[in-house]
Amino acid sequence: MKTSVYKSFIVSLLTVFLLSSVLPFRAEAEENALNIEADAAILVEAETGRILYQKNIDKVLGIASMTKMMTEYLLLEAVHEGRVKWDQEYTVSDYVYKISQNRNLSNVPLRKDGKYTVRELYEAMAIYSANAATVAIAEIVAGSEANFVKMMNEKAEELGLKDYKFVNATGLNNKDLQGLHPEGSGENDENVMSARAVAKLAYHLYHKFPEILETASIPKKVFREGTDDEIQMDNWNWMLPGLVYAYEGVDGIKTGYTEFAGYCFTGTAERDGIRFITVVMNAKTDGKPSYKARFEETRKLLDYGFSNYTLKELYPSGYQLKGKSTVPVEKGKEKFVSIQTKKPLSLVVKRGEEKNYKPVYVIEQKKLTAPVKKGQKVGYMTVKYEGENDYGYLTKEGEKAVRVDLVTAQKVEKANWFVLTMRAIGGLFSDLWNGVSGAVKDLF
Repeated sequence: MKTSVYKSFIVSLLTVFLLSSVLPFRAEAEENALNIEADAAILVEAETGRILYQKNIDKVLGIASMTKMMTEYLLLEAVHEGRVKWDQEYTVSDYVYKISQNRNLSNVPLRKDGKYTVRELYEAMAIYSANAATVAIAEIVAGSEANFVKMMNEKAEELGLKDYKFVNATGLNNKDLQGLHPEGSGENDENVMSARAVAKLAYHLYHKFPEILETASIPKKVFREGTDDEIQMDNWNWMLPGLVYAYEGVDGIKTGYTEFAGYCFTGTAERDGIRFITVVMNAKTDGKPSYKARFEETRKLLDYGFSNYTLKELYPSGYQLKGKSTVPVEKGKEKFVSIQTKKPLSLVVKRGEEKNYKPVYVIEQKKLTAPVKKGQKVGYMTVKYEGENDYGYLTKEGEKAVRVDLVTAQKVEKANWFVLTMRAIGGLFSDLWNGVSGAVKDLF
């Protein structure tokens, strides 16, 4: 007996040891399966914001010029609200002029006495990552870069971002601003975010202002074409069509580099109705930071996404979940009405995993009162993923996109007074009978 107990104890101990050793290894193996050489990386399905791959996504790192996505967001918001106009002219400030003359930074030189439209400055920022043009936009929107930085941090909080800090509008290290960095920030400060926060910002930018891609996808453009100040602007996103690392479907969004942040890139690409958002931070080749690494690592993420995921109709229009597809109706000719999905439920899923998604009904109208119209909404159907590696969604709003309305399948007319009266009488006698039966049972 003692020997048996001893053996059971040893087996239990070994099981605990093996599980504690294997499970962390398995999780680490999943994270490194793509062999992404970057300090952090994330792959997101753009429509819902579902995370498909992650590596160190909550680690706070430098973001360099990926910062400009927030500057773009605030500018486009101001344009949409009518506070700024595209053809509005800007007179160059001393600060912006001084920064624009530094050709060691990404810049289009601006004349001290020059006037530039908001659209010109925006294109210089979005295509060429021009830093002085970015500061000019900050001054246009907020009066000063310092005020604009406050807006950046406030907007980040409003968008539900976590793990971030904005100290300037450009993504440069403050030391590059020649002592003119925004008030309240340190002379060597630099913007930081997590990969999750960067992806979330890109997600919001794309969904609220999809026109961002019209400019972000321009491979080359001449700034001030036809004037003495014209300069060729080559997009730093070399994955765009016609450029060095061209990748089918890529049309944005923003690269970044500083010595502190390393080589970074927030990319997006669409094929066959599926769009992905990617982020790589401090990308490397053979352990060393390199210019091409951010594109090579992004290619790995996009190859994985397009090769393994497909847009699939999981449940058709008119789908009914067995045993749960009726709702009671009061005062109707029928006591119940059938419910069904109003539209098909389609989702980007990993090939072969379709059966891992189970339908879930959420009934918001648990009882209806006649008359009931056909097609009347009673709730919604979503799906629950029961597979491995469920990393969740960037936002709650995105998760809500994985649902379709549940509606009544037919109409139910109101019953006439005679039927309603008979039901009431029947209900009364039923209650009396139940009361008598209960009393009799109590006696015995």
